Amino acid sequence: MLFGMPRLGRRSPFYPFRAAGTWWRGAHAPCTTMAELEIGQHCEVEDCGQLDFLPFVCDGCSGVFCLQHRSQAAHGCSEANLKSGAVKPDHHKSFLCTYKGCDGKELVPVLCPSCGKQFCFRHRHELDHECEKLEIPKPRMAVTQQLVKDIVDSKKEATVSKRGRGAKNSETAAKVALMKLKMHASGDKSLVQTERIYFQVFLPKESKEKSKPMFFSSNWSIGKVIDFAASLANLKNNNNKTTAKKLRLCHPASGEALPLDQTLASWISNRESPLNNGGNVILEYLDNEVQFLENATSYIE
Repeated sequence: MLFGMPRLGRRSPFYPFRAAGTWWRGAHAPCTTMAELEIGQHCEVEDCGQLDFLPFVCDGCSGVFCLQHRSQAAHGCSEANLKSGAVKPDHHKSFLCTYKGCDGKELVPVLCPSCGKQFCFRHRHELDHECEKLEIPKPRMAVTQQLVKDIVDSKKEATVSKRGRGAKNSETAAKVALMKLKMHASGDKSLVQTERIYFQVFLPKESKEKSKPMFFSSNWSIGKVIDFAASLANLKNNNNKTTAKKLRLCHPASGEALPLDQTLASWISNRESPLNNGGNVILEYLDNEVQFLENATSYIE
């Protein structure tokens, strides 16, 4: 070792001191500082002021700090208490419902948009708390609604009365026609007289004959009546095939295709639109989804 040179591994008091942030060129001469290169920023803590290449920006006060003072607690952030206090819920405060007789409480305010009063979730709607600001329909509107209701009710009553008169008239005509049908009707001769129901059966429009008088048992289902009528009139009957058109027995007034599983007696005793002993019925081919025959009256005219 040369005389006057410092020993490696320890700093000699005679060794020239290098300030923080200073670059050295050789053993004794400093070169350009970091401040001159404008690299990094100084910590904003008053007692620190350290120059840092990658400073930290506080989320609270937006200040710039070094690694040691980067946390809000380390640099005594002025915004930390304000922000934490704003989001901290008050678990002791509750909001009472103002509806009469209700003692409900909520942890958050529930205000009515109309009257501005506080209510619980159960009474939050205007109708639930009988809101004083709730608009009541004007009397004129109520009168109009009642007038419309009266008109609709009167039309319903008129329709029912027409049906009643129509049923009575057709019943009288059927009694007269019954006497004529009994003289010429075809059917199962083994049926007792008390079970026999007579109809003038109007055949499908593609048939050669327009109609044929027949009688059936009142205990038969509509499906059996169709099968028996088809055999008497020599009509093609594909009711056992799913894809083909079905031969259906239709009501002469409404054109409704009668359900196959219902009995003939249930339609004779039907109050709204009965079939009359001695009246008319219609046989026609319909698609599977069709339940009504269009222009049913054209078959009888």
